[in-house]
Amino acid sequence: MKRINLMTVAGARPNFIKIAPLADEIALREGIEHFLVHTGQHYDANLSHLFFEQLGIPEPDTNLGVGSGSHAVQTAEIMKAFEPVLCEQRPDCVIVVGDVNSTIACTLVAVKLGVPVAHVEAGLRSFDRTMPEEINRMLTDRIADYLFVTEQSGADNLAAEGVPRDRVFFTGNVMIDTLLKHLEKARTLDIMGRFGVKQNQFGLVTLHRPSNVDNESTLRGILDAFAGISQNYDLILPLHPRTAASVDRFGLQDKLKSIGRTKTTEPLGYLEFLNLMSNARFVLTDSGGIQEETTILGVPCFTLRENTERPVTITHGTNTLTGPDPARILEAFSKLDSKPQPGSSPPLWDGKAAGRIIDILAEKLQ
Repeated sequence: MKRINLMTVAGARPNFIKIAPLADEIALREGIEHFLVHTGQHYDANLSHLFFEQLGIPEPDTNLGVGSGSHAVQTAEIMKAFEPVLCEQRPDCVIVVGDVNSTIACTLVAVKLGVPVAHVEAGLRSFDRTMPEEINRMLTDRIADYLFVTEQSGADNLAAEGVPRDRVFFTGNVMIDTLLKHLEKARTLDIMGRFGVKQNQFGLVTLHRPSNVDNESTLRGILDAFAGISQNYDLILPLHPRTAASVDRFGLQDKLKSIGRTKTTEPLGYLEFLNLMSNARFVLTDSGGIQEETTILGVPCFTLRENTERPVTITHGTNTLTGPDPARILEAFSKLDSKPQPGSSPPLWDGKAAGRIIDILAEKLQ
């Protein structure tokens, strides 16, 4: 039997959550070599190193160390740094995950060098081309060889775009693999005590999308909504570096501090955040992955966006789209106690997605 060489690429926090179960599965298989590339897109300790440590991800075989920059600069730097690594290693397949700049950059390099690419979390569409992630998703799916989808909408979107069916595989959601594996361990931590909150009596908040935090008026409005909600609930807000920079740039430090019962903190590790999310009464977010995680946890989620590339979180889960308008956020939140309980989990969100993906690649690459 031929030995298979797989190269996995990760660059940002959501990527680390997705590659962890893939690395676990590869380690269990005889005859599969694994080379892990960290592009360095996220380099903050709490957004990078801590995730590797908590999730048991092997040390990267190489770290490209590209750091931050505009989309063009960052994508170009990743491509320049990744090409010599790929030429030296010559894997049988490059596995990319999600929709960050690392995903499209490494896909472009690999495809142009004739190396097959597998895209994990393919087919998701917000149909909003002002989102940089949407462009990354569309382009990656167009040129990758193996497309692994997390929900039926992904397969439907790819079919509508004319992608051949033999390139598309419905395998489930690797983010849920990671959540289910680490949930019990996360629940043993006393994170609520650290913030002085009690189960089901606080809300967890994340905010980082450029459309929400790069515009002063929009960010002010969102903070106004948080002020209204915090009259009845404690809020815990881990500040993303981008959001913290915007608060400083727009002079909103005092406004943020004046929101009663709101506790800001640096970005949290995966286990700490999962502990809080699983114990929260609700979550306010503009993240994609958190919409999925709250769906499995059964925690009401209010997404401060006009669209979602993960519609199954609405049809099967607890997710409600509010947009960034403070009046709409507060109106949706007013219905918190009447929100219906989620139905059954989305198909194949069972903790076994990574195994299905590696099985398929092992068969295809022989």
